[in-house]
Amino acid sequence: MAGEPIEGQVLLLTAAKASVPGTRLPDLIERAQTVLGPELERYRREFERFHAGEDCEVFLAEWGHWDEIGATLGVTDRELSAIRRAHEEQLIRIGRRTDRESEVETALEIREAVVIGVGE
Repeated sequence: MAGEPIEGQVLLLTAAKASVPGTRLPDLIERAQTVLGPELERYRREFERFHAGEDCEVFLAEWGHWDEIGATLGVTDRELSAIRRAHEEQLIRIGRRTDRESEVETALEIREAVVIGVGE
């Protein structure tokens, strides 16, 4: 299976802000990855790749993209919000590490982050 796309610290932060139990969030992230992982090549072709690392690749998708994924997953609005927020927080963390914070802020004003696990 692919690497873990969302770091533990990001999950803790997201769980603190989300309206879903923190124990539920890792399962939701994993379910999202089962949908996203097989689509990695399509994401590479169709979306801007913001970051490529050993564990994940981050793409910027148009607004509403997570609504489509949520429909596929069959999750509640709260669950989808938590998944979306985790992906955004992971992008923000990567932006800080790579000294691209302002670029991340601008990107998140107009697009949604999609983090897909890669590797083993």
